[in-house]
Amino acid sequence: MTIPVRLRVNNAPRQHDIEPRVLLVHYLRDVCGLTGTHVGCETGICGACTVLVDGKAVKSCTVFAVQADGSEITTIEGLAANGVMHPVQQGFWECHGLQCGYCTPGMIMAAVHLLTKQKAPTRGQIASGLRGNLCRCTGYTHIIDAVSYAASHATEAAHV
Repeated sequence: MTIPVRLRVNNAPRQHDIEPRVLLVHYLRDVCGLTGTHVGCETGICGACTVLVDGKAVKSCTVFAVQADGSEITTIEGLAANGVMHPVQQGFWECHGLQCGYCTPGMIMAAVHLLTKQKAPTRGQIASGLRGNLCRCTGYTHIIDAVSYAASHATEAAHV
């Protein structure tokens, strides 16, 4: 049995008939071909699969795609505009906020959500805002630097 799902993914309408058991992370990767959203733990602990659903950071391994029907989804692929990186992406680049890169899409999406709520967060607020996203490589210092960089440059780019 399949169920129709209609989403807007990275500003593009998507409509597919899918099995109700398909997780949003697998819908994005396998049906939409957007592999920037990573599958990590599949239990909601690591945050590698974080995307924005109607502007809120959501771990896409914890949501069935049919539950998101009618929603606006933004993935890592949807952040850059006209070949210009989003300030958070630029911050990760400038501040060396990644090593292996596996957690990076989820970290960036969580940071984007954080910066929509707090325009000038402190380092402590950034650490708290990224609490649900795990990195095994960086020790977080450079990630926090990257988000601080993005906060200070976001008004220039008008992305956040």
